[in-house]
Amino acid sequence: MQWETVIGLEIHAQLATKSKIFSGASTAFGAEPNTQACNVDLGLPGVLPVLNRNVVKMAVKFGAAIDAELGRRSVFARKNYFYPDLPKGYQISQFELPIVGKGHVEIVLEDDETKTVGVTRAHLEEDAGKSLHEDFHGMTGIDLNRAGTPLLEIVSEPDMRSAKEAVAYARKIHQVVQYLGICDGNMQEGSFRVDANVSVRPMGQEAFGTRAELKNINSFRFLERAINFEVERQIDVVESGGEVVQETRLYDANKDETRSMRSKEEANDYRYFPDPDLLPVELDDQFIESVASDMPELPDAKRHRFSSEYGLSAYDSEVLTSSRALADYFEAAAKVGGDAKVAANWVMGELSGALNKEGLDITQSPVSAEQLGGMLQRIADNAISGKIAKQVFEAMWAGEGSADEVIEAKGLKQITDSGAIEKIVDDVIAANPDQVENYRSAEEKKRGKMLGFFVGQVMKASQGKANPQQVNKLLRRILHLRGRGRRHQRW
Repeated sequence: MQWETVIGLEIHAQLATKSKIFSGASTAFGAEPNTQACNVDLGLPGVLPVLNRNVVKMAVKFGAAIDAELGRRSVFARKNYFYPDLPKGYQISQFELPIVGKGHVEIVLEDDETKTVGVTRAHLEEDAGKSLHEDFHGMTGIDLNRAGTPLLEIVSEPDMRSAKEAVAYARKIHQVVQYLGICDGNMQEGSFRVDANVSVRPMGQEAFGTRAELKNINSFRFLERAINFEVERQIDVVESGGEVVQETRLYDANKDETRSMRSKEEANDYRYFPDPDLLPVELDDQFIESVASDMPELPDAKRHRFSSEYGLSAYDSEVLTSSRALADYFEAAAKVGGDAKVAANWVMGELSGALNKEGLDITQSPVSAEQLGGMLQRIADNAISGKIAKQVFEAMWAGEGSADEVIEAKGLKQITDSGAIEKIVDDVIAANPDQVENYRSAEEKKRGKMLGFFVGQVMKASQGKANPQQVNKLLRRILHLRGRGRRHQRW
């Protein structure tokens, strides 16, 4: 039997506010445990939550970015459940009336085809604390610093049919929230968390199969692996005569498997009811227009602009707009360097290779966009060759200064004087009479490869400083003219 996979994702994006959703406590990452949880976060008697205005603005921004319906009137509710890291015994969230309604995003698949994935809703809520199970001699520690941190939970439609589609969708949401500046997207720190709802059904069947929710997924690579494992597990269960149980499963990256965590709750299990301490949120036209006027250029628009304005290929534009920081870096380097295509090649090639080797993000690059652009200027004005530029880049990466400073300190300025290059060419020709004879007697179509020998010798003699274009031009002219003169003498 052929099986079809059905996937929906729930993404929790931690909003990039300095204070929490209902209190003035800090949201900074990495503080000592339980030093950033105030009385409001803990729900102590006599305290009242106050909604952070920036949280609403960020949610509306996201809604506008995915062309979603905005909830002109949204209501906060209490989601009741007991867990050790939930200090109040309930979580303030949104249920029946979320701030963002139905929307959609476009994802690009491996065959360059696009697919529309629906977004069911995006609602605001507070985060819980964190349970720590390590180094406590068999006990569990509770850190409540994260309690009250603002989250935007983005719930997709079950529109994805493979793990790769799910990853493409998750990456797109990740890209959008970063472009908007509403979430830093750091999966290692838990700022962007993905839960996957996975089920299988016989091909052609309309009804959904029983789903399992996969948690503890903190990378796109693990998301793909977790879904693929779960799909195979569910197919094996059904084909062996069993039934898939609706449950929450934990993904273990070390064993590359999912395992049962608890039975999956339904909405009525949480006994939602409107929070009596918080008024409904009502959005007026003026507020929505003020948010719309502050929208940045979004990924799809930037990708199309890179292709049309800079003449970049669809692939180059896709890579360079994969993150806002990378796109900004490229544009800054291209502006200084003057040639967008050359800048794109260096950013995607030498720079990305160095970053990957060191495990760094573009925001951590030791070479700034302005420094890279300055080096590209020196290539454009023939001060250095592309080969020498690699030496200059390595020196800049090591912190030895700007391109001009490195070129000056290491004496790397390219030789462009025709007379000086011609003298080196003459010396190389005189030192290699056999190769010269072979070149002159060879057919024209074979001379291209043979010329490389002479180019290499000239570049070696000039310590890589001779302009390669001038070297090629002079070699062809001199070898051709002298070869013709020698044949005349033989007559």
